Amino acid sequence: MSTTTLKATTPGSSDFPSTIVRATIVQASSVYNDTPKTIEKAEEFIAQAASDGAQLVVFPEAYIGGGYPRGYRCDIGSGVYDEVDFDRFRKYHASAIVVPGPEVDKLAEMARKYRVYVVMGAIEKDGYTLYCIALFFSSEGRFLGKHRKVMPTAIERCLWGFGDGSTIPVYDTPLGKLGAAICWENRMPLLRTSLYGKGIELYCAPTADSSKEWQSSIMHIALEGGCFVMSACQFSLRKDYPDDLFSDRPDQNQEAIVSAGGSVIISPLGKILAGPNFESEGLITADLDLGDIARAKLYFDVVGHYSKPEIFNLTVNENQRKPVTFVSKSVKAEDDSEPQDK
Repeated sequence: MSTTTLKATTPGSSDFPSTIVRATIVQASSVYNDTPKTIEKAEEFIAQAASDGAQLVVFPEAYIGGGYPRGYRCDIGSGVYDEVDFDRFRKYHASAIVVPGPEVDKLAEMARKYRVYVVMGAIEKDGYTLYCIALFFSSEGRFLGKHRKVMPTAIERCLWGFGDGSTIPVYDTPLGKLGAAICWENRMPLLRTSLYGKGIELYCAPTADSSKEWQSSIMHIALEGGCFVMSACQFSLRKDYPDDLFSDRPDQNQEAIVSAGGSVIISPLGKILAGPNFESEGLITADLDLGDIARAKLYFDVVGHYSKPEIFNLTVNENQRKPVTFVSKSVKAEDDSEPQDK
């Protein structure tokens, strides 16, 4: 496995004690539609990160469970059906994971084995609907829970369902308060505000956006939220995908870059701590001085002293939204309550 490691160290002030957390982003391609092999590849990266002292390891959007669906065209229209897309989706659905399930158990065991917190991008299947999710694991090997992407983008909406307010968690961990928003959810001000309201400190942003413009969004979130932002994106080449994808580009060079990565770690003060890497698979690592959170919030605390709750107020519905609810009540017959006379 040929990789590049980018590392930066941010020491705290010598006058005040500070908590340092070593965080690592894995920038790598999925093994498309092969979940077992992708999990094997993930373990190699987790082992490498742990050997370098990582306490938190963050993976890109849709890393396991089939991969990010680049190349899907989904020629869906009224009265128009595409047998090729039907079969592609069948394979994609077969690669997705059930949560909880055996793949979740394997990832939890990896987190325990290497003693790291893990945030993993995945594709979940719930019946025949797929969801783009982030999975959270503790260093003791406990599955903490998941976040379902609430708003897929563009063609993603033909493949993935929509999350609701019941899976927008922020976990209070020994490393700091940990949560995630996926890809262009990060452009949704109210979703970000809900995470800020829960006190997020370690803000994970698994994404498929490898554009240089994305860097501006991530920088803004770090400054706005006064939190560390870890943006993880896949680096992938044309050869990493099946031949039947990108059929409109049959002559494309197999070494052509499809997703350029750009994974980066940014401090609450707006300092780039490691990355971005637009050149290869690899690890992006930085030491996070949690004291920087307080330093950043001296002048700007978005849900604290810089809020105006008498003017602006956000209400978040955290109830699970179910399409079908069954309500049943057992009623005992009156004549069964008393012994019957013979």
